[in-house]
Amino acid sequence: MLKSALGYNGAFTAPHRAAALAGRDILEAGGTAVEAMVAAAATIAVVYPHMNGIGGDGFWLIKKKGEAPIGISGCGRAAALADVAFYRKAGHVDAIPARGGLAALTVPGTIDGWRLALEHGGGLLPLSDLLASAIGYARDGIAVTGNQSDCTRDKLSTLADVPGFAEQFLVDGAPPRAGHRMKQAALADTLSHLAEHGLESFYKGDIAAAHARYLEANGSPLRLSDFHSFAASEVAPLSLTTSLGMLFNMTPPTQGVSSLMILGLFDRLGVTEAEGFDHLHGLIEATKQAFIKRNAELGDPDAMAEPAQSWLDAAGLDAMASRIDRQRALPWPYEPKEGDTIWMGAVDAEGTVVSFIQSVFWEFGSGLTCPETGVFFQNRGAGFSLKPGPNELAPFKRPFHTLNPAMAELSDGRIFAYGTMGGEGQPQTQAAIFTRYAQFGQDLQQAITAPRWLLGKTWGDATTTLKLESRFPANLIEDLGQAGHEVEIIPEFSDLAGHAGAVVLHADGLMESASDPRSDGAAISY
Repeated sequence: MLKSALGYNGAFTAPHRAAALAGRDILEAGGTAVEAMVAAAATIAVVYPHMNGIGGDGFWLIKKKGEAPIGISGCGRAAALADVAFYRKAGHVDAIPARGGLAALTVPGTIDGWRLALEHGGGLLPLSDLLASAIGYARDGIAVTGNQSDCTRDKLSTLADVPGFAEQFLVDGAPPRAGHRMKQAALADTLSHLAEHGLESFYKGDIAAAHARYLEANGSPLRLSDFHSFAASEVAPLSLTTSLGMLFNMTPPTQGVSSLMILGLFDRLGVTEAEGFDHLHGLIEATKQAFIKRNAELGDPDAMAEPAQSWLDAAGLDAMASRIDRQRALPWPYEPKEGDTIWMGAVDAEGTVVSFIQSVFWEFGSGLTCPETGVFFQNRGAGFSLKPGPNELAPFKRPFHTLNPAMAELSDGRIFAYGTMGGEGQPQTQAAIFTRYAQFGQDLQQAITAPRWLLGKTWGDATTTLKLESRFPANLIEDLGQAGHEVEIIPEFSDLAGHAGAVVLHADGLMESASDPRSDGAAISY
């Protein structure tokens, strides 16, 4: 029987063991959940570079004991020079390139997100302690995971010729084998500089100047002034009241509202048993309803027709739920969204719970890697549209984000933080984990390990079928197919289903954590 890790002193989960241990070590040293998360975020940027990096964006939900959660948006804005005319002049009319300098058009926001988060939950340990693990791994080397090796091989054709990529992430022009010792000396120097001069030095001073020079030389519209003007922001998370408690997620331009809509719609269906046709079909059809609205209207909140919180009004969800056919699948596909990321969760001895997500969008982001700093830049801006709509490119605009860290305050007092990588699959995996654990009472680890599904496209895949891990019962797979779902069977523990994790703080102080066997992670409660 699968069981989550239990303890009363602290809990941490991450999709790479080194990051989980870095977070655990900070908690054991007396640090806060926020400080532990910064340590883990820096570490995982070094040890899991195909999934995230300090050249990307990050989002936080932080809930202190007895207080409402707050959100931190480390979402980089488009460059001042980035507009449709800039890309048309460069010969791109239909879409922004996904790799190289033209793909790197938004300021990396995650580090200033760390800074702002520490203002709300730091001050116990020096920044040098928080970054020590990451600096050590970058300087001394990491053992390349099989996941990174396979991913590099799969995506090599799009990355090999991007400036700086081969020098940092290939070995004699080829993907590193699993277990290869990969050192990142320039990145170690960058992290050491941040530890000495503060996180704000990423946006001002020598690091920012080096990045601005390199980006401009490689065709990016980003300039030094874009780094100087960037600041992460505190936001009030989106919220939804359900029969199980209050649910929270991140504001636009993330798709957090989609994750809440799916659970709000499913709550209205009255499903009473897990893992059967009603459970899967209900969540899949709720996903379709949420994604239809998301694809049409979600983008930078300043450009949306109505605020995302209004999408969660009871009357609107009632009407949307009434359009769900309980027996037949709505014909699909739809416009898919890609994405790569990591999610991590933490609980500290003071009862603070953190849900955190960090990303460079596609695997290795734009691929553009600055040899002077070791930083590779996200390609999140490639998600902008060059056509009119809420996600149309414009200077200083924020792009659509698949990232969305989730949290729930359940009716019995449990605080449940959960999330996953997987781009398009993030809301779907969140829904699977939440319903299994919070609604149907499965063990936290069981809820994550159980077979999952994915409607549409995500990390490394191009089809828009309903993908089911092969561990689902044959009769359930048959029932879904007969209901009109275009079913595709994927491996029993597939990366396409995401790398999820969760932590739970019980009302009596018990802490649970769980990690995904599909990842290289670990869950620690002590």
